[in-house]
Amino acid sequence: MNKPVQVGITGGIGSGKSTAARMFSVLGIPIYDADSRAKYLMSYDENVKNEIIDLFGADAYIDNNVLNRQHIASIAFKNKKILAQLNAIVHPAVDKDYNTWVNEHSQFPILLKEAALLIEVESYKKLDKLIVIIAPLEIRMNRVVQRDHTQKSRVEDRIKNQMTDEERLPFADFVIINDGQKKLSTQVWKIYQELKQLANCHS
Repeated sequence: MNKPVQVGITGGIGSGKSTAARMFSVLGIPIYDADSRAKYLMSYDENVKNEIIDLFGADAYIDNNVLNRQHIASIAFKNKKILAQLNAIVHPAVDKDYNTWVNEHSQFPILLKEAALLIEVESYKKLDKLIVIIAPLEIRMNRVVQRDHTQKSRVEDRIKNQMTDEERLPFADFVIINDGQKKLSTQVWKIYQELKQLANCHS
């Protein structure tokens, strides 16, 4: 059986990667949402939960399964060492979960993995192609403040712990500019056509 072309899509918080991923989904490409799956595993995978409790204490969870995001974020996004330890717990579990998902979707010619941290944890190396979505910092911050109903300072803390667009770009096979000027759907369609050609070469 031919292996699917595995493509990653990544970008900073508020860049619009989920919006772009949904457009690829409409075109028939299955999407693995790594960030949503990470949240699921942090709530329901007993090994992951136990390690998070060891790292953040009993306050890491409310009523057993409900992840206390505010408690974890208030510590992790202000301490790079603890954030790295959290990533070391969650990302191997996500990798394992993703591999299972790929096997379950092996009949599709193209698969898309959406994740905030593909470059930082080097999981992009296991993929065939990488799409990086970029947007001006001010636009990204405004999007997140509105979306999450949060304070600008909290968004700034999260951005400080991420790579910049300039740091991501050298890793990109495809770039999407989501600045409100260039049409997102046109850029997605163009990349989709190139991925289809690549998938045909694989078959």
